[in-house]
Amino acid sequence: MTIFEAYNDCKRQLQTAGIEDYVFESKQIIKHITGYTNTQILTKYTQQLTEFQQNNLTAIIKQRLIRYPLQYIIGRWNFFGREFFVGPGVLIPRSDTETLIDVCLESLTQKQTPRVLDLCTGTGCIGITIKGERPDSQVSLVEKYDEALSFTNKNAEHNKIDVKIIKADVLKTEGAEGQYDLIVSNPPYINDSDMKTLQPEVKFEPSTALEGGEDGLLFYRHIAKEYKKYLAPGGIMAFEVGINQAEAVSQIMKENGFENVGVRKDYGEIDRVVFGTAN
Repeated sequence: MTIFEAYNDCKRQLQTAGIEDYVFESKQIIKHITGYTNTQILTKYTQQLTEFQQNNLTAIIKQRLIRYPLQYIIGRWNFFGREFFVGPGVLIPRSDTETLIDVCLESLTQKQTPRVLDLCTGTGCIGITIKGERPDSQVSLVEKYDEALSFTNKNAEHNKIDVKIIKADVLKTEGAEGQYDLIVSNPPYINDSDMKTLQPEVKFEPSTALEGGEDGLLFYRHIAKEYKKYLAPGGIMAFEVGINQAEAVSQIMKENGFENVGVRKDYGEIDRVVFGTAN
């Protein structure tokens, strides 16, 4: 089987299984099993796969057909130009979250050696990226679960980013010390009813990174109320929010005394980030 034949077969099987991004995923799978770049694949498309590569391809396709996440299969994923290790026990970085990074970096433009606190950090993709883009910043990452923390540590080391990683429970208001110029979080925000209708792939991700209480707003209420005192005057709090949550989260921030509350759309034109300034 040639690379080209393998790519077409992969596309066919994923499409038949109802996987929406079957073209993109097929390209990623072929890149993974061959170790080639997009350009190399185009120039070597008539090359025969080895027996090992064919067996690997078959195993990967079988996993995807039961809707096991491609990111977990590959074991790493790109976010904001950096590579992050992922696997069971940690939420997969998504491109939607890159909008949150944009807002955070803009908020720090006028800050010198800013202090940043990333709550519910998971892979660490938010805090690690901010530190990578602003090397002068002091960034602390807070995560409760050991499974996720193993990826946080691995990703900081892999990207050669020096951050402080703290094992703590956000709902107990742990992990903060002193005052910060930015507190950022992509917390669990799926409500109880929506947890029952998740995409098949999402069901493989840890429920602890998804469940946001009965209405999905549990973490927003707690963080906005209890962590505000850790913001320096003029400091920013920024959240990623789920679909149709921006208005409710904006109201929560206003009720807790935040000023200049704003909303930013993601690349899909969905209200994805809510932010506000501490007085």
